Amino acid sequence: MQATALITHEGPTFACEDIILPDPRPDQIAVQTRYSGVSIGTEFAAITRKLDYGPYPLCTGYQAVGTVEHVGKDVTGFAVGDRVYYRWNRVFSLATSGQKVSASQGAHTSAAVLDTQGPRAFVAHLPEGVDEAAASSFVMPAVGLNGVDMANPRMGDRVVVYGCGLVGLGVVAACSHRGCEVIAIDLEANRLDIAQKLGADHLIQDAEAVRDIAPDGADVVFECTGIPACIDPAIALCRTHGTFILQGNYGRHPISYNFLPPHGKRLTMYYPCNDGEAPCRRAVIKNMGTGVLPWHHTITHEVSSSDAPKLYRDILNGEAKSVIGAVIRWF
Repeated sequence: MQATALITHEGPTFACEDIILPDPRPDQIAVQTRYSGVSIGTEFAAITRKLDYGPYPLCTGYQAVGTVEHVGKDVTGFAVGDRVYYRWNRVFSLATSGQKVSASQGAHTSAAVLDTQGPRAFVAHLPEGVDEAAASSFVMPAVGLNGVDMANPRMGDRVVVYGCGLVGLGVVAACSHRGCEVIAIDLEANRLDIAQKLGADHLIQDAEAVRDIAPDGADVVFECTGIPACIDPAIALCRTHGTFILQGNYGRHPISYNFLPPHGKRLTMYYPCNDGEAPCRRAVIKNMGTGVLPWHHTITHEVSSSDAPKLYRDILNGEAKSVIGAVIRWF
């Protein structure tokens, strides 16, 4: 079956191109994409080879919302017309040349063929009342929730969120829901404005100001930038016997941090990975639907599929500083 995808070629350069998806098997469904969410950190790590998801051409994206158009004869629980959210869409090729596309889960496509069984299967019904554009960025708040669930900050804990991109904003919301006192740190005022809407109690651009709020350091510190140089400054904000979470993805190359400060403070450190699978995904979608998680505040840019290559060029070239959360519209 034919569809359109946002393709990254060596350079990197970006273009919307026709692709060929395999016809659905009896245990698969086909979905017409409505929105796909942009993950600037992970996607551009793959685009710039900080992460290796295969050779060019590449199709990034790992979160989307769509409508079921075909249901295989062995599939149960889904019907044509159902609204769904999903992650995996891995195997396809360019229509013009037949060249295989390296799909970093490959969700930036106008259609998807999805497994409903097995380890790569994740597709679930989108509840009524959930905003489709916000829901198409469900992975980032789920990543944050997974880290918060692992580290388990408690009611009344002072929590620093170091970096308020989408993952950090997910951490802000999840910690606020637990009754923590949340200190959000970021250089960009627009990110801090959204952090406040998601429950942050203190908004800081200079990390030294944490000492005015927590003189002995914070109980829990989440390093959410994914920038190795930020690890040591974030560790410095943690109190003795505190908890430190390397919430960012620091890439495939070795990183280092100073051993003695966390050693001397006897910190407990966590290394969350991914989005917590189905339980975290369903929790954030449920919270969006009930209004507990007003994730729509994070969507600062919505572009059509034809305008997506320009958005990606601007992000790559540093010309899109105002973008926090972006979604691609495929209809």
